[in-house]
Amino acid sequence: MGKPKISVTRQIPQAGIDLIEAEGFDLRYNNEDLALTREELLDYVKGAGGIVTMLHDRVDVELIEAAKGIQVFSNYAVGFNNIDLDACRKRGIRVTNTPEVLTVATADLAMTLLLATARRVVETDVFLREGKWEGWSPMLFHGQDVTGKTLGIIGPGRIGQAVAERAAHGFKMRILFTCGDDPPPPVAWQESVGARGVDLDTLLAESDFASIHTPLNEKTHHLIGNRELGLMKRTAILINTARGPIVDEKALVEALKSRTIGGAGLDVFEEEPKICPGLTDLPNSVLLPHLGSATVQTRTDMATLAARNLIAVLKGEEPPRAVV
Repeated sequence: MGKPKISVTRQIPQAGIDLIEAEGFDLRYNNEDLALTREELLDYVKGAGGIVTMLHDRVDVELIEAAKGIQVFSNYAVGFNNIDLDACRKRGIRVTNTPEVLTVATADLAMTLLLATARRVVETDVFLREGKWEGWSPMLFHGQDVTGKTLGIIGPGRIGQAVAERAAHGFKMRILFTCGDDPPPPVAWQESVGARGVDLDTLLAESDFASIHTPLNEKTHHLIGNRELGLMKRTAILINTARGPIVDEKALVEALKSRTIGGAGLDVFEEEPKICPGLTDLPNSVLLPHLGSATVQTRTDMATLAARNLIAVLKGEEPPRAVV
């Protein structure tokens, strides 16, 4: 028998492709930075033993049935809410992801959003570029202080912990965290950043900045909605670099319009790439097109890890990062 067929559903850094090709697999590669349509995706998976999927590829029962003989879905992402894990378990299909390698880049971006929103960077950049600046003024574009303020971490996993470290050590921020049903972070880490665990309501009420890092699942869908936004300070800023549907985007638009909260910095959205109507019109929002892991090194590391995961399963070995 020949080598298994491999499908890669979208262009990724070449280092990952090089690893797959070096194994002599029969590769089918969508070498374009363009997502496959649903029909194209269903065709792309036929006959494949392994598939490198993207976070926008919906791996449900229909697709799994189309991919007869599939052994592994190697997700090019840390999240895996796009994959029906139960359906994969029932069929003995492995699922892998790419955690850890994107922690630093995503934590850096969360701090970028926090600072940019607090100091109104995008709004003032547009003001200057439009030729409206007439010189220094003592009342021009006051923003929010960051140093010494309270940061609430919603989901203190790897990325949440990394954000807290940057905030505590770099900006002397007071750290709160809430875990939901997940186990708390290590005590040593809590002590190193002076973090205190609280419930979500307390975190929202006390934080000057709330940063979301929890996974998306049934319990965290719309975790932040009208009620939760109403608990926040009127000057508070919400940051989301996790997954869009954790926040009720319509409720957020209304909260920003009414100044129920001070601002929001978002890298993810509820129905990507669609943006909730009204959000782009709000000057107290900073919006990025899902760039959390978008550095050259990080995206390359994700590609090589996705390839290594896939190759290991097809060789009958345990993959470096397994979900199922």
